Amino acid sequence: MNINDSKIIGQLMSNARTTWAELGALIGLSAPAAAERVRKLEESGVIKGYAALIDPEAIGRGLAALISLTIENPESRPAIIKKIGELAEILECHHVAGDVDYILKVRCSGTRDLERLISSELKAFPGVRTKTTVILSTIKETPVLPLSRGVE
Repeated sequence: MNINDSKIIGQLMSNARTTWAELGALIGLSAPAAAERVRKLEESGVIKGYAALIDPEAIGRGLAALISLTIENPESRPAIIKKIGELAEILECHHVAGDVDYILKVRCSGTRDLERLISSELKAFPGVRTKTTVILSTIKETPVLPLSRGVE
């Protein structure tokens, strides 16, 4: 990835509503040329999509939790993974090394909703064990990825 692509990506991560003219000025190209660079980044899969950042509490999803999930029955793994993909409350699913198989980041409306998610959805599969950590507050949460190693 070249320096101009890095500049485009950095700007779009900070403000996805940046205009083509603003992006062009940032990298010294015309607005149509900047739009073409972005299109190529989208086509190559570097840019996967765009989304608005929403305050979870403002839409009734103020309870955040991390769920460690262990699957004791390997045959049920594909069905569990499919279910995880279907559940809107599950924001992230990470396959991890160590004592558990997956770590899920979830957003729920409250403890009853979290209980439903765990008991009725995830533990509906035989051999699924969970350990849940409720997030009390978040110090840092960002969709902005580092573009350099910090050494210049």
